[in-house]
Formats: sequence, structure tokens, C-alpha cells
Amino acid sequence: MNLPAFLRVQADGVLLSVKLQPRASANEIGEALGNELRIKVTAPPVDAAANEALIKVLAQQLNCPRNRVDLVRGHTSRHKTVKLYGLTPEDVAAKLGNA
Repeated sequence: MNLPAFLRVQADGVLLSVKLQPRASANEIGEALGNELRIKVTAPPVDAAANEALIKVLAQQLNCPRNRVDLVRGHTSRHKTVKLYGLTPEDVAAKLGNA
């Protein structure tokens, strides 16, 4: 299976490249934009509220515990890298592709 451009495999997990849009009308996972997956959250980009909303949306969509989703880069940027632990790349691609 070919993985989408926004996923990269590592030895201990999967890296997901995200373009986050805060203050959207609804929480949703959108389409891929080049090498990033667009995700919209209703939370504002204040006091890490949007980052927390992103992690909750991903954990819910991937049906995994919140502690398996970790924001590793881009805490103050719209362009983020999220590490997903304990999930196979194929499983992540299937669950995010059906969003």
C-alpha cells in the first residue's frame, strides 16, 4: 500500500504532517494539501487550545487513547508534526482517509 505524502514511518510510530486551521465552524479532518493533511478545529489559537483540540480530534478519529498522540513540532505554527504511537501506517491512512 502506498502511504499518503503526509505520513512518514519511524521505528516507534508514525509521523503525521498537519496544517491546522483554528477557529473553524466545526472540528473536521479535511483533504490533503501537498505533504500536509488539513485539520480544522473550533478552538482559538490561544493558550494551546487549538493544539489540544487537534490532539483530541486525532485521538477520536483514530480510536486510540489521547496519550498515543503527541505534538512534536509546530506548537506555535499552523504547520505541525504529530507523532502517533502504537498504530500502523496502514491503519492511520485508512482511518484518516475515511474522515
